[in-house]
Amino acid sequence: MKFMWWLLVGFALGVGAGLLLAPQSGEATRAQLGEQGIMLRDRSGKLPDELRARANDITGQLRARANDAVEQGRDVYSRTKGDLSERYSKAKSGEL
Repeated sequence: MKFMWWLLVGFALGVGAGLLLAPQSGEATRAQLGEQGIMLRDRSGKLPDELRARANDITGQLRARANDAVEQGRDVYSRTKGDLSERYSKAKSGEL
């Protein structure tokens, strides 16, 4: 019972201190929260467009890099094929 009494006293003191030391009224705090909510909504409304633009940019860069890699692979394939064909022909004719 004594514990509950001191718990209620501590709660009351905390509420009183909060009311005395509050930087602004509840109405002003609610108005400020409302304004911040509107700002957050506006910012988050632009986010999908920004993310889409960034994704398109990254996709373009990846596509260009993939095309470069494919082109390099084709070049290596052509050179290797030519070298191997030449060596095969020489080996077949007995020149090696």
